[in-house]
Amino acid sequence: MKPTQPLFRRLRRLGLTTKMVTGGFYKGTGSGSMGRHTKHGDYVIEWHKVRTYVVPEQLRDFKLTPFVTRNMEPLKGKFHKAKKGGLSGHLYLKKWKNENGVD
Repeated sequence: MKPTQPLFRRLRRLGLTTKMVTGGFYKGTGSGSMGRHTKHGDYVIEWHKVRTYVVPEQLRDFKLTPFVTRNMEPLKGKFHKAKKGGLSGHLYLKKWKNENGVD
């Protein structure tokens, strides 16, 4: 059973998938290459292929906002009584016992 002519025209407008085509069709991710491989195994970046994104000039007055607030400060771990900071094994074990109980 085949689709009718009008339906078949609509199907032809859709993008190809790997199941619609015989072997050798590779869809890819759309990322593209930014360089080439040399015969010695190195990778040379070709700068004319590298994508550049232009930031709008009036970014501060832009009406759309990012998903993350600009006022948020970076969070850092607090290790008040440790001389080594977060690298102290004794402090880690003490904190683990307080949170998880003694085994």
